[in-house]
Amino acid sequence: MKSKRFVFWSILGLISVLSMPLQARLVGKKLIYKDGKTLLRGYLVYDTKFKGKRPGVLVVHEWWGHTQYARNRAKQLAKQGYVAFALDMYGRGKVAQHPKQAKEFSSQIFKTQGLMQSRFRAAYDFLAKQKRVDTSKIGAIGFCFGGAVVLEMARRGEPLVAVGVFH
Repeated sequence: MKSKRFVFWSILGLISVLSMPLQARLVGKKLIYKDGKTLLRGYLVYDTKFKGKRPGVLVVHEWWGHTQYARNRAKQLAKQGYVAFALDMYGRGKVAQHPKQAKEFSSQIFKTQGLMQSRFRAAYDFLAKQKRVDTSKIGAIGFCFGGAVVLEMARRGEPLVAVGVFH
């Protein structure tokens, strides 16, 4: 009789463990990457419950710069199974404190020949080198200023499978 109870409780325990939902474990890393000699600060995030190579998404910030807002959007994407990378278009993680300063930072990106594409491509290449990323499935989303960047990069033929812009 003891033997049957042991088997019963062992099977019941195994069933309860196997039926538990996989726990999400977000891994977020603040990272430094480069565009030429310029140091850029990005945020890479993924969920370990998703196995194998996953689609990648570049998250392009608002005109304020690389803020918590972009990192939070990257976290939301990671929870859905993407490897997300909130990138830095301004360099050194600069964040504007006033609209006048934000306009200066964003104008520099639009006015300087090749700078927008160079910064975007540095982030794209960085994301594509991540072992968890399926390089045939990289997209980008952007918010306001970032949306303009994403649309321009798609127009210029960057190898993005999908884009989303938010204003």
